[in-house]
Amino acid sequence: MLEINVLNFLNERSANVEHLCVTLLDWFDYHGHICLAFDILGLSVFDFLKENNYVGYPMEHVRHISYQLCYAVRFLHDNQLTHTDLKPENILFVDSDYISVHNRKKRRHERMVKCSDIRLIDFGSATFDYDHHSTIVSTRHYRAPEVILELGWSQPCDVWSIGCIMFELYTGYTLFQTHDNREHLAMMERTLGHIPYRMTRKSRRTKYFDTSGNLLWDAQSREAKYVLTHCRPFRRYCKDESQDTLDLFDLMSKMLEYDPADRIPLSAALTHPFFLHLPSHQRLTYTPYPLDTIPPNERRTSGSRSGTTNQQPSTTANNGSSSSSSVSSDFKRNR
Repeated sequence: MLEINVLNFLNERSANVEHLCVTLLDWFDYHGHICLAFDILGLSVFDFLKENNYVGYPMEHVRHISYQLCYAVRFLHDNQLTHTDLKPENILFVDSDYISVHNRKKRRHERMVKCSDIRLIDFGSATFDYDHHSTIVSTRHYRAPEVILELGWSQPCDVWSIGCIMFELYTGYTLFQTHDNREHLAMMERTLGHIPYRMTRKSRRTKYFDTSGNLLWDAQSREAKYVLTHCRPFRRYCKDESQDTLDLFDLMSKMLEYDPADRIPLSAALTHPFFLHLPSHQRLTYTPYPLDTIPPNERRTSGSRSGTTNQQPSTTANNGSSSSSSVSSDFKRNR
């Protein structure tokens, strides 16, 4: 019922603005199972990636998908909501039909989606600013450092997730492939540099750091060798030195700032140079909803929140079926 309340709230807020979030058409109770009805959509950007053997999206699609994602999540943030579970599985193509393109360099055919329009789904963990905030939110690979360190979180944790998603769209694989907190922090430091001392000293997770704020990490362990082998400084993931690539990595770097106070807000992200080359027909005009016209009691329709964010609704948006594909990559996610 929480997701229904959030979706109804978004529908009310979207009377005069296109928000790119999935629209709830109807819902019903079927023998104790809450069922939600949505428009039929295509594959998720993750399932399309998987069926394409984890080949990263072309730059024009990375740009358009990222722009739409920032736009949709900004709409949430402006309406005092944090999604908390942003990941490629929760971004669906409106239509995932594709063409087959021959890659001469790699001597293989690759899929290219015909239309990169997307919709954001799964609001079962969305949290209003004034509601209870669970300690742990987000799917592991897209979890912000302030969540891992239990420093408290707010809307910037979504921005971190978007930075991780954009990296995955570009490269085809996950930025932080791990299921362990300490290893996750080590991967962050290997890729993005040291976590600021001001964050480590405030963390309730003191077992991860010494008194100087250094990560307690056995450099000779098997896990450390894995991190050293499979992670590298962020800029070294650039495939080329084109202006598009440099702009993309500049924006992602601003989204992956450790301190949430230093992380770029989505209003600024949408005007970043990376999006300047977006075709005019793909640009959207954003009209903020005046929050002062929303009575506080109306804004509290979601109720209080408790527990973790990995609870799933009984049904989600209809999407295309996906077939399994094998890929010899250490970055392939364990689901």
